[in-house]
Amino acid sequence: MQRTNAHAWKRLSKGEHEGIWPDGVAPKSAHDGSSNPRADLAVEAHELAGGGDIPGVDVETWTEEGITVTRMHVHDEQAARRMGKEPGRYSTLEVPGLRKRDPDLQERVSQRMAEELSRFLELPETESALVVGLGNWNVTADSLGPLVVDKLFVTRHLFHHIPDIMGDGYRSVSAVAPGVLGITGIETMEIVRGIVGHVKPKLLVAVDALASRSTKRVNTTIQISDTGIHPGSGVGNRRKGLTRATLGVPVVAIGVPTVVEATTIIQDALDYLLHQLAKGVSEQVRHVFNTVDVAEKRRWITEILDPLGDNLVVTPKEIDAFVEDAAHIVATGLNVALHPAITLEDAALFTH
Repeated sequence: MQRTNAHAWKRLSKGEHEGIWPDGVAPKSAHDGSSNPRADLAVEAHELAGGGDIPGVDVETWTEEGITVTRMHVHDEQAARRMGKEPGRYSTLEVPGLRKRDPDLQERVSQRMAEELSRFLELPETESALVVGLGNWNVTADSLGPLVVDKLFVTRHLFHHIPDIMGDGYRSVSAVAPGVLGITGIETMEIVRGIVGHVKPKLLVAVDALASRSTKRVNTTIQISDTGIHPGSGVGNRRKGLTRATLGVPVVAIGVPTVVEATTIIQDALDYLLHQLAKGVSEQVRHVFNTVDVAEKRRWITEILDPLGDNLVVTPKEIDAFVEDAAHIVATGLNVALHPAITLEDAALFTH
């Protein structure tokens, strides 16, 4: 695993990073004094909230050919506060086999993603869409958005200049990778709002990298939501979000977790260690192990990490290949969902 200090991550981003945790608020980690970390993924937020039946939250999960699909609908503010997620719809694809880099599996995931994404589009084929690839192309783990934009079939210019060649089943699609504040000197919100005002899309799709609180979900999970996105929240620097309220158009967010906090890895290892130690002791001692408070464990972890410069952000050493694969899958799914006339085989041609 490659390790990047959280403060160094900001320097790598040439100032202020925008785009590790895009869907709302950064995960609350040990260094901010919270005992209940915020989860980017709705499935993880549901786990943190206790799982099971939560009033105001509908959850549907099934598995097909190695792909676990979870559809979640957070109906009201009370449920949103308990979940730590904005009210809205979330679809999550969990595919552990993606780490094997199987082309056939990647193709099936793209198809499944296109089908799930189609549920969020909800606009006629004649209406236009703008895809925004958030993130920093200079940081591999944060380059998903720009890579996806590079692989899209964009057509807005074709509709403007040679409309006769565009048949049925194609949509006017434009795309942009606005970079981050430290590179451009301009807030992402300002850039996107200006483009939306000029291009006037009927839908905005924002693609970005996420953080997971589980190593098993890094580079194996895709989340789609209709709740908007907040660049910069990953370093506790929450800026004005890209949402329907701020832009005046529906916003669909697509995210893939590419990093995990060291706090999470250490806490998972500590939980496993306590569980193993408890097996060979008396019931009374086992009870002591099981009653160690989550907040107390996070305090221990904070004391360990403080000399290292606060928390660490960790990404797999194979991140280059994983991000390229993820960009291929997401871009293929987007091309199919945005252009009904494009087959999966045709869509894949644009991503290579």
